Amino acid sequence: MKGFILSFRSEFYKTRKTMGFWSSVLLPLLLCLLLFVGFFIKSDKLINTPGMMLWLQFAGAILGIMGLLLLPMLIIFIAYSVNNVEHKADTWKTLFSLPLSKLSVYAAKYFYALFLVFLCLALFVLFTLGFGNLLSIVKPGLKFNEYSVAGLLTQLYLKFFLAALGILSIQFLLSLLFSDFLKPMGIGFVCTITGSILASNNWEYAYLFPYSHPMMAMKALSQTHPKDNGVSGKMPEITINMFTHETWVSLAVAIAVFIAGYYIVLKRSVK
Repeated sequence: MKGFILSFRSEFYKTRKTMGFWSSVLLPLLLCLLLFVGFFIKSDKLINTPGMMLWLQFAGAILGIMGLLLLPMLIIFIAYSVNNVEHKADTWKTLFSLPLSKLSVYAAKYFYALFLVFLCLALFVLFTLGFGNLLSIVKPGLKFNEYSVAGLLTQLYLKFFLAALGILSIQFLLSLLFSDFLKPMGIGFVCTITGSILASNNWEYAYLFPYSHPMMAMKALSQTHPKDNGVSGKMPEITINMFTHETWVSLAVAIAVFIAGYYIVLKRSVK
């Protein structure tokens, strides 16, 4: 455990000035800020909109982008950025020759990439809630403060996180095996487009393809409580089924690829 902590801390110091690290922080900040400005400008048109519908429009705009393309591409970039430090300096052999177990070094890199994805999604929750409530202060006519979506957003982004694990493991392994950006990027992009097509067309077995999981997780937003049929004028009650087929497949793929990647890298590191 001590070796893992040392390696994890080392990853932070090596990547804290890279675009991979800062994209996890700046991306949610910039997107939520742009959305804040957009809602601020057109606030007069939204005065009579109920609080829950305002939140659905505000948060849903980002969630739609995340589920369709942004989350998979962000994972591809983060996975590559974490490993590019070693590729660029050609220090893989040096890294694996340290007096630390190879599993600690490998796991620290993987979980650091996982941490960056988690950090990014957590910041999306915080900035979405923060900017939404700020709008109700600077524009009192916008009734964001009449409804709380903190629990719902937390569940949705947690589902996104679980749905991203399979993609992260695959892209992390690809970025270990290939030193250039084009190969893992190209494979990831093609798979992302394929996954989006499969999920958007509701293919029966789309849940078996990891790159379709973010879009499938996004569809959780449209689930409403059975007692609300949408004709009573009552606000829909949204429920999230956290552990669906795609979630379990994502977890299984993540574990399997993580283990396979360790043995592949272990053999390559001693050549």
